[in-house]
Amino acid sequence: MWNLGLRAHDFGQGNPAEIAKEIGQYGATCIQLALAKSFPFIEEKAGQLSPGFANHVRDEFKAQGINIAVLGCYINPIHPDPEIKEQSLLRFEEHLRFARDFGCAIVGTETGSKNPDCTYHPESQTEESFLELVDAVKRLAKTAEKYGSIVGIEGVAHHHTIHTYDKMVRMLELVDSPNVQVIYDPVNFFPPDQTQDQQALMDEAFTKFGDRIVAIHSKDYILKDGLKWGDLPAGTGEMDHAHLFNLLKDKKPGIQIILEATGHEKATETLDFLKAFCK
Repeated sequence: MWNLGLRAHDFGQGNPAEIAKEIGQYGATCIQLALAKSFPFIEEKAGQLSPGFANHVRDEFKAQGINIAVLGCYINPIHPDPEIKEQSLLRFEEHLRFARDFGCAIVGTETGSKNPDCTYHPESQTEESFLELVDAVKRLAKTAEKYGSIVGIEGVAHHHTIHTYDKMVRMLELVDSPNVQVIYDPVNFFPPDQTQDQQALMDEAFTKFGDRIVAIHSKDYILKDGLKWGDLPAGTGEMDHAHLFNLLKDKKPGIQIILEATGHEKATETLDFLKAFCK
């Protein structure tokens, strides 16, 4: 069985019933749900979540045949402002605490930058920043272990603290927790100037940390002046989806695959494109 899903926030804001109904019309089986992006009454701070709210959201999506695959809580875990960093970590811990009440295991984040907006900063890739990230993930891992949830870490080439496969492997080894796993976005993790090697890069990812991959992000890119460009709907660029899906068939059957950059205009077309690789 294949689990193809969508990002809830690509379909605007509303209450849980409204968003679930919007997405339900496309036949997706799962979603990535960033609470503050989908629901205008949820703020990007800790303190608002409860089992009751989580159960309500879970049940509205379940009524549409949709499972919540990932709670998106994309923070900057090495934010240069200590107070903002602390508030972000508290919010992530709250998501981990209530994840199971949403019918979900995984809370996802990227690995940040020394720029507040997570854009490229050379200091993000220093040893000091890497170890700061490791400390933050260790803290999150303790919460995940306590509540039976999973910290999903997504690497991004060039821009973020975890920008290479080797750094991902090293982070997983140093944190040393079964509750820290990988959300793999091949396009995000391709170095901007090495996409001609995309099949080898995907093979390498599954060799180095494939056993830790718990969810997939699916999108596309094009080349501009020889460099990777754009977060585009799957099937509109250079991404070798056939190779990725062959890897998934062999190594990760049934894994949840979340489409990015795919709202109302492209949802049906993109889901149909990917379903062709699921046969």
